[in-house]
Amino acid sequence: MNNTYVYPMMEDGKIKMESDAPESGFSFLALLPTIVMIAALGFLFYFMMNQGGNNKAFQFGKNKSKMYKDTGKNLKFEDVAGLDEEKQELEEIVDFLKDSDKYKQLGARIPKGVLLVGRPGTGKTYVSKAVAGEAAVPFYTISGSDFVEMFVGVGASRVRDLFEQAKKNTPCIIFIDEIDAVGRKRGAGLGGGNDEREQTLNQLLVEMDGFEENAGVIILAATNRPDILDPALLRPGRFDRQIVIGMPDVQAREAIFKVHSRNKPLAEGVSPQILARRTPGFSPADIENLINEAALLTARRNGTNIRMEEIEEATTKVMAGPAKKSRVISESERKLTAYHEAGHAVVMRALPGSDPVHQVTIVPRGAAGGFTMYLPEEDRYYETKGQMLSTIKHLLAGRVSEELILDDISTGASNDLQRATAIAREMVTKYGFSKNMGPVSYSSSDEVFLGKDFSTRQQYSEKVASEIDVEIKAMLEEAYEETKTIITENMDRITNVAEALLEVETIDRDQFEILYNIEMTPKEMAEAVRAKDEETREANKMESEERKRLQEEEKKKLEEELAKFDSDYLSEEHEEAETELEEAKAETEPDADLEEEKTDKDN
Repeated sequence: MNNTYVYPMMEDGKIKMESDAPESGFSFLALLPTIVMIAALGFLFYFMMNQGGNNKAFQFGKNKSKMYKDTGKNLKFEDVAGLDEEKQELEEIVDFLKDSDKYKQLGARIPKGVLLVGRPGTGKTYVSKAVAGEAAVPFYTISGSDFVEMFVGVGASRVRDLFEQAKKNTPCIIFIDEIDAVGRKRGAGLGGGNDEREQTLNQLLVEMDGFEENAGVIILAATNRPDILDPALLRPGRFDRQIVIGMPDVQAREAIFKVHSRNKPLAEGVSPQILARRTPGFSPADIENLINEAALLTARRNGTNIRMEEIEEATTKVMAGPAKKSRVISESERKLTAYHEAGHAVVMRALPGSDPVHQVTIVPRGAAGGFTMYLPEEDRYYETKGQMLSTIKHLLAGRVSEELILDDISTGASNDLQRATAIAREMVTKYGFSKNMGPVSYSSSDEVFLGKDFSTRQQYSEKVASEIDVEIKAMLEEAYEETKTIITENMDRITNVAEALLEVETIDRDQFEILYNIEMTPKEMAEAVRAKDEETREANKMESEERKRLQEEEKKKLEEELAKFDSDYLSEEHEEAETELEEAKAETEPDADLEEEKTDKDN
């Protein structure tokens, strides 16, 4: 029907329109997304509550410190060698924790914080472990990086939680390792005042300064960058005392060698005194690593005692890396390396007052194709202008030797040039050793992003910068010409040393002196070295066989003891069995006296 007929009829009332409202029913599908979302949130909440069974979601702001437990094998002050004055300062802290009354009676206040400062490997953490072993009080250890997280407020929360635990367990010690991770100067970060690291530092400052006198909580911290710490952290009342742990001198190194070689058998001729004199500039960590490497090398050859050969190889390994004897090197490169290293060694030997040559080798180690090792005969705390100029000359000697003898230069001297240029720049800009520039220091010790600045700022004009460059270049060119003169005058010595290196690859101090004085030809030196190597191999073989024999005897002895034990055990078991059998028979057999009585009664 057409709509033109329907609409008029609807208007006239001839058609009635009725409609029913749809029944309102429950639609599960409409609520399904909401139910799924609620279930997912509930599962996530449940998972976070029970993850690992420790409610880690609510412990995110808790500190990550660890309680140092007394196991009976902890380090003591007697295990720390070479730090007599430093130990005395720390022993005072430990004594206060054990007996604080004598300090309180005198009105003394123990330092609230002690900051251990020193280069990496000098023993800051090691001596802290000794404090923990001696204190006999709760000792909390935490790293500075453990305070800082990506979430705002977590670091400050962990600081508060750490000090709350410490206050509940007084007296106690809190040790923060690498505190520069959290104690850096404020204003150095890109986040400014809202930096999470700065909020953590602010909370640490408040907690350290909020202690009552003699509260019994002492902060012990370690860093190798005290210059970047916030001044508010270092002021009296927070870190009252700074203990500088320097590099050990010869006496300290001797004591350290004695500590680390207690359980290691040293061969005859190897003593801590000799080792201490041969390792100037070594840190305690270097010494411990050296002794351990020597023990590993001894085990590799199946030896029983650590000999000087292993000590020498371990020293070289610690300083330059393991030898790469399997690397294939062309003859031309071997020759270039030999004359390069011979130039270094001979020039160093010819310069007055220079350090003695300890070893020269063309065997690749680490990133170097060869190297010349020098060991000073005594500890040196200052360096003179003449010594620094001698160092520049011996660094340039390899390049000059290539130029004069091989009539060509190589990229092998790149590192030498960098080091020589760096020394010359320090002489001009830092130490005032330049006549033209005068006794003026133009350098700054601040480092980008570690101090207060975002970038380095030149503290002098462009004209002065140009004069500095000219002075550095003139100093290097003068040293280069003087090195040429030395090599020209000692050409026969360089040739003798270089040809010997091509024969034997490595020469020690005594062999170098013989070659320098031309007391042996390279061929004669090669024969002497081969004979010595053969003697060493025979000695190693005999020692290895002796060790195997001792091991076999020990094994045989152990087997005999086990066999005897088994025999005795079986014999005892047999005797016990016989005794038990006899007792059983005695119990079952009738008693003769009872039988006689029974017979008499019957009669």
